[in-house]
Amino acid sequence: MRFDHVLLALLAGRPFSGYDLRKWLEVEGQFVRSRAHHSQIYRLLGRMAADGWVEFEVDEREGRPDAKVYRLTPEGRRVLLEWVRSPYEPPSRFQDADFTARFGFAAALDRQAALDMLRTELAYRREQIARSRHRDRTLRFEDALPELDQALAQEVFDRMHEGGAAAADAWVAWLEETEAWLEGR
Repeated sequence: MRFDHVLLALLAGRPFSGYDLRKWLEVEGQFVRSRAHHSQIYRLLGRMAADGWVEFEVDEREGRPDAKVYRLTPEGRRVLLEWVRSPYEPPSRFQDADFTARFGFAAALDRQAALDMLRTELAYRREQIARSRHRDRTLRFEDALPELDQALAQEVFDRMHEGGAAAADAWVAWLEETEAWLEGR
């Protein structure tokens, strides 16, 4: 996921200034993009304007610096919808920020594209669980440091697997519930 796609998706809903984009990302969008620095936002907005994806109007503010308020252009809309509708390839880690951000924006822009994406993620996670749930997880040691407690290391890794398996199951359940909900809309 590229950050400019996130900014385009936000601008699909309403015009924003760079400052307002940063504030939104810090509060409402904290799970979409973490630690978005204002210089990165302004640099991307400048590039996106140069590429013709956004345009801006200057909002003159009395007693404060003027603000550029950005909105999508037809080219920006095309780029955004191309991203929303492009094939989704799940990463090895579930609950990846790329999926959540893209799905969150795609659902309101193109429900079928969001359903396709969700189904791809769901199929991949089911296959991933089937492949790894019951594999041999025995740790093998060779010339281990004398300080290494091998039995404890195995127990810790087993507990980590149990926690990961429970989290993966919860993720799959959420995907299934969300698929049913979105199909019914």
